[in-house]
Amino acid sequence: MRNRRDLLKSAGALAAGIVCVSCGMAHPAGAQASRREISIGGKRITTIDVHAHCVVTEVLEVVKGTDMERRVRELVAPGGLQNQPVGEERIADMGRDGVDRQVLSINPFWYGTDPAHAREICEVQNAGMAKMCARYPGRFSGFGTVALQHPELAAEQLESAVKRHGLKGAMIGGSVDGAELSNRKFDVFWAKAVELGATIFMHPQSQPEPTGMSKRLQGPGVLGNIIGHPIETTLAITHLIFDGTLDRFPDLKLLFAHAGGYLPSYAARMDHGCAIFPKQCEGPKLAKRPSDYLKQLYFDSLIFTGEGLRHLVAQCGASQIMLGTDSPIPWVKDPVDHVLTAPELSDGDRIAILSANAERVLRM
Repeated sequence: MRNRRDLLKSAGALAAGIVCVSCGMAHPAGAQASRREISIGGKRITTIDVHAHCVVTEVLEVVKGTDMERRVRELVAPGGLQNQPVGEERIADMGRDGVDRQVLSINPFWYGTDPAHAREICEVQNAGMAKMCARYPGRFSGFGTVALQHPELAAEQLESAVKRHGLKGAMIGGSVDGAELSNRKFDVFWAKAVELGATIFMHPQSQPEPTGMSKRLQGPGVLGNIIGHPIETTLAITHLIFDGTLDRFPDLKLLFAHAGGYLPSYAARMDHGCAIFPKQCEGPKLAKRPSDYLKQLYFDSLIFTGEGLRHLVAQCGASQIMLGTDSPIPWVKDPVDHVLTAPELSDGDRIAILSANAERVLRM
């Protein structure tokens, strides 16, 4: 797979007329990069990418000699898909894309660990994340890491990530060791997130097991990722709705990767299911229609086509969507242009998605 830098080198100039000016900008650590500035309706906006990966290489020392070591070595290896250091090359890639700021996150790999080890792993990563972000003020923020398999510890780690390290919340997986996120044991964590006003970014895990479809996702086509990831996200959101979590925590700020998986594309089916099969819908009485809960959740814009983004806005509202690139994984070229050129969006919608929603929700 070509890396993001190679893809961006071949990117053409923006064809649309909403536009940009390039300028040089000096960075605190000495990096110099051409920076494409985005303006909409004559207003310069700060574009914020809420879905960007990184690694903290120091964590390798913490997992040496464990069954996680091989996986972590792959993650932190130079040239790894998620390991683009916070430095000149990354800032140059952001500049070419017109991205002013990234909110960095780390995919969970530590859910099977005991409390003591999980505490050490997450502290090393949260301290490392804060240090990386501090090198370039105004260009990077971060989501913390928490040991959600131990909910009380995770709540403690979330508070430390936000108050001690200045992070925006935490990234979590779509399930935890087979437990759905709607399991009541996680309520202590959701309550802490609401108390802190922290945003929780749910990103599917990098293996097919959480979907319960590992056998069917084998074979060519990267099915564990291209099918497994959106299915895992769809399942997570659906359980949070029907199991009553979103009614118990209406002020919870949940952000979902990859445009929310498949659910926003077929949400109306939820509204009809319990009417057709009432005996299979015993559970908490919901405060509103299932599809209406999508309007209290947040989603990134990583849906690849303008029509897909237009539909996501129609279903969930422009106020619920933020720019997401999956950087440095080269899923999408010209992610800002994806928003600028999507059909039927107003200037206000585009500003909300590229800038205002993240500034408001993540308190940036």
